[in-house]
Amino acid sequence: MNETLYDRGLERRKATLGAEYVEGALSRATEFSKDFQSFITEYCWGKGWGDDRLDARTRSMLNIVMIAALNRMHEWELHFRGAIRNGVTRDELDALITHVTIYCGVPVGVECHRIANRVFAELAEKKPAA
Repeated sequence: MNETLYDRGLERRKATLGAEYVEGALSRATEFSKDFQSFITEYCWGKGWGDDRLDARTRSMLNIVMIAALNRMHEWELHFRGAIRNGVTRDELDALITHVTIYCGVPVGVECHRIANRVFAELAEKKPAA
């Protein structure tokens, strides 16, 4: 394992997906899956997300479009939340879902909206009253 890539990956992974989610995934890793968790942290997050030629915001936008196209909606929700953390605006998210709907089909666009509405409602509940 490349410790530098792993450490960079862990930092990027937590910044996008949230420390609680990442720490939970790592702590729930079994003897069978712990090497896989290290691999994705080092390779996907350290090497991929650690490449500064694209910023995290752009990578988040790419991810939610690609993951929707693959119809991996559990991962889509995770990266949708990450896109919000990485500064993608509601208006941009709406435009991305429209783009997905045009190129990937109405059913996936409907599912993206279903998930997005639930995520926005959860986030609004967590916001402290002004």
